[in-house]
Amino acid sequence: MVAVIDYGVGNLFSLRRSLEAVGAEVAVTADEKVIARADRLVLPGVGAFGDAADKLRSAGLDQVLLEQARTGKTILGICLGMQLLFDRSFEFGEHAGLGLIAGDVVDMTPVVPAGYKVPHIGWNALHFTRPHPLFRYVKEGDCVYFVHSFYADRCGKAVIATAEYGPALTAAAARDNVLGCQFHPEKSGPVGLAILRAFCEL
Repeated sequence: MVAVIDYGVGNLFSLRRSLEAVGAEVAVTADEKVIARADRLVLPGVGAFGDAADKLRSAGLDQVLLEQARTGKTILGICLGMQLLFDRSFEFGEHAGLGLIAGDVVDMTPVVPAGYKVPHIGWNALHFTRPHPLFRYVKEGDCVYFVHSFYADRCGKAVIATAEYGPALTAAAARDNVLGCQFHPEKSGPVGLAILRAFCEL
């Protein structure tokens, strides 16, 4: 079973439908017992980092996720959910993340060329920086859908894929059993479904 963490922030319906489309049993839940029983966890998220982090902590789900990560359970963060996996974000101040992957979440505005729109909204090709089983069913250059103004930086060897928006920005990261996609696989058509299928096999 895949547990999609429901903490009041995220595109839960389309994510559930996409996971079910690749054969997963899905529970959208904030129940610690259901989360503990699940084989894999997905942390979704849309909106501002600080607000999402506060909601996660006020529900006690930050500690639940940290404990589940320590057990070795596979966790996938999507979009803002990926950003929450990192040490901290500088979106409207400085906010602590979960610290499951080393790195900071920073504004892309200073690094993208003049004339590039922020937020970055649209389809971009994936470029793999190292092999990872999350991408076993997709190929270099396959396109996925992004909606974001901030990106993960200073995350070094954790980066497993980038996407060019002027410079190469972090598109996906992994540290052991903890994975993150800055893009939305549930909005990325067959390529996104292939990535979710691979996640469900990890």
